[in-house]
Amino acid sequence: MTIRFWALLLLIFGITTAAVAQEDGTVRGTVYDKGNGEPMIFTNVYIKGTTRGTTTDINGFYAIPNVPLGTYTLVSTTLGYDTMEVEFTLTKKGQIVSQNLYLALNDIMLDVVNVSAEKEKKQTEVDVSHVRITTKEISQIPSVGGEPDVAQYLQVMPGVVFTGDQGGQLYIRGGSPIQTRVLLDGLLIYNPFHSIGLFSVFETDLVRNIDISTGGFGAEYGGRLSAVMDVRMQDGNKKRTAGKIGVSPFLAKVILEGPLVKQKDNGSSLTYVFSGRYSYLDKSSKALYKYVEGNNGIPFSFADFYGKLAYTGGNGSKITLFGFNFNDLANYQGIAKYKWNSFGIGTNFVLVPGGSNLLMNGTVGYTNYKIALQEADDKPRESSVGGLNVNMNFTYFITAGQFDYGINVNAFKTDYRFYNSTGTISSETQNTTELGLYFKFRKVIAKKLVLDPSIRFDYYASLANISVEPRLGIKYNVHNSFRLKAAGGLYSQNLISSRADRDVVDLFNGFLSGTEEELTRPDGSQANHKLQKAWHAIAGFEADITNNLTLNVEGYYKWFTQLISLNRDKLFATESDYMLETGKAYGIDFMMKYQNKNWMLYGAYSLAWVNRFDGEQTYYPFYDRRHNANFVAAYTFGKSLTWQASVRYNIGSGFPFTRTQSFYEQVNFNGGVNTNYTNANGSLGVIYEEELNAGRLPAYHRLDLAIQKEVALGKYMSMKISASVTNAYNRDNIFYFDRVRYTRVNQLPILPSLSLSLSF
Repeated sequence: MTIRFWALLLLIFGITTAAVAQEDGTVRGTVYDKGNGEPMIFTNVYIKGTTRGTTTDINGFYAIPNVPLGTYTLVSTTLGYDTMEVEFTLTKKGQIVSQNLYLALNDIMLDVVNVSAEKEKKQTEVDVSHVRITTKEISQIPSVGGEPDVAQYLQVMPGVVFTGDQGGQLYIRGGSPIQTRVLLDGLLIYNPFHSIGLFSVFETDLVRNIDISTGGFGAEYGGRLSAVMDVRMQDGNKKRTAGKIGVSPFLAKVILEGPLVKQKDNGSSLTYVFSGRYSYLDKSSKALYKYVEGNNGIPFSFADFYGKLAYTGGNGSKITLFGFNFNDLANYQGIAKYKWNSFGIGTNFVLVPGGSNLLMNGTVGYTNYKIALQEADDKPRESSVGGLNVNMNFTYFITAGQFDYGINVNAFKTDYRFYNSTGTISSETQNTTELGLYFKFRKVIAKKLVLDPSIRFDYYASLANISVEPRLGIKYNVHNSFRLKAAGGLYSQNLISSRADRDVVDLFNGFLSGTEEELTRPDGSQANHKLQKAWHAIAGFEADITNNLTLNVEGYYKWFTQLISLNRDKLFATESDYMLETGKAYGIDFMMKYQNKNWMLYGAYSLAWVNRFDGEQTYYPFYDRRHNANFVAAYTFGKSLTWQASVRYNIGSGFPFTRTQSFYEQVNFNGGVNTNYTNANGSLGVIYEEELNAGRLPAYHRLDLAIQKEVALGKYMSMKISASVTNAYNRDNIFYFDRVRYTRVNQLPILPSLSLSLSF
């Protein structure tokens, strides 16, 4: 099995697909925002007087194939913009008409829009366990420190468990962070969240769209067991120089964007984007939040930089060059110093061939992630992972559907060094390559049934293992306002995390690729493959109760048939470095949302179970939260709707933990048989309860409040003033319990803040 084989198979399939003749004609193009030239995503485009229509994709591209010959009126409409109509004519079989559309903002705010891109997509796409997030939606969540962030939005999603403000991570429907595939403009990101779990690495003001799949995702995504986060950033203003400057007690930031070559109607453009932000919370908190435990401030700081150049052709073809550098530091004085750096550079492209009903896009790039932890024992933990990412994707448009296929290549190196509590070192360097090929088909039948079958073939070179992964999504439109849906499939993963599901607090998260060692299952039998694998099964319904009120209910089951973790507690070098486990995650999620011109009301509740079996006992990992509920309200008011008040309340049942039985003096026999244990100074050892994670910590609950006012200073210039209070009633939520010092360490206390930003 070689790269040549995969490339040849893809080439043959591409030629075959492109050769399929169109009986009629096709109209296609890109829909742009007339004000700044940004592509308009998920916008309605249809042919007036017919049932033929579609919505634009994440690049603003649309295609309506198999249109009979004749003259028609093309219509594009979306909430908040003027409707645009343009005439086009098809005169011969197989003709392709390229028609770009430019929508202007509508100053008249509509309360109800019956024809919307969102409703159209609900009826034509499966969208099981799938959420699309835009900048506007993120800004409706009360912002911590006056800075709205995707990390704060993800915390209110059903099925997502957040483990805390300090060092917290997101666990999506029973999957650990390493089991979520994160992409930035198509390039792999290994850690999207900072040590203070209130912020991600993504600049919110530059986000075009974020697709979150919490399970049951299609074959276009591979290499992860649980979930996907696909982040796409804006290309930059094509009409004028613009930007934003912001400052708050948490951080300062700057954004610049604009054209190097301005876009004209149906013309090309060259744009740039740059963003930089720096968090000085570790310094400002000593003056502003002196009441924080220990009076040493809040020990987190970070710096994020992102830049992009984008060339867009007149027919919608596009090529971009982008790069990023993210840094993070957590310095717990006298305890541990933790830092990481993430760097990447890449190019992505969209090609619209003139004589074919085919759309091509792809990404080529390099990314690297390094992490280090220095504790008081003076034994550093270090890890790095990185390499080349190549993705090629093809979309072929058909009537009421589309056919997608593509190839993914991920060649990376892992370098890992770790000392456990006994001083035993685990060290390993590996190089590996993962090859993936997928085929996906979506078809809407009689406007009732939506079928979305797909299949993925993954070849893991270092393990000489092929994984064939069938997947299926299905939706039935019982009524225009009520839909049944289901999805599922098989998923595999090679990458292993050093973070254990048993850990309560562990900042260090190293990476290893799959091992070539022989592995033994928890039941004692020998494993017949060396991959981590999981099955997903999801079913539910969605209902449009009114034009403004929607309800979504989903039940899910994830069966982790093989999980591999690092055996960090091994006592002897002869022991295996790896442990095998199995696990299950299942539950039900409820989400209800109401939105009109002034109000956004949102509620989500999750009932979930997560367990693992290690061969000796079934236990609950530390992020097994049985009940989790979030409530959000945002009210926009005032003349021209320039005021916004918002509130968020979260309550979750307690996390599992292992109770302490007793203490003892722990002597490390580092000198072997020559160790004089009679006068050695031992450390305090802990004897834990035999049943792992049998106890439960107190419940977590937190109230956040925010209010903001936007003041117009000119045609393009405005100032936004934001005031917020995080943990408004100063709840003492537990972070962890220091057993040795016998002290409780809490999460962040009440944090009021005031921020200013200037947009131009």
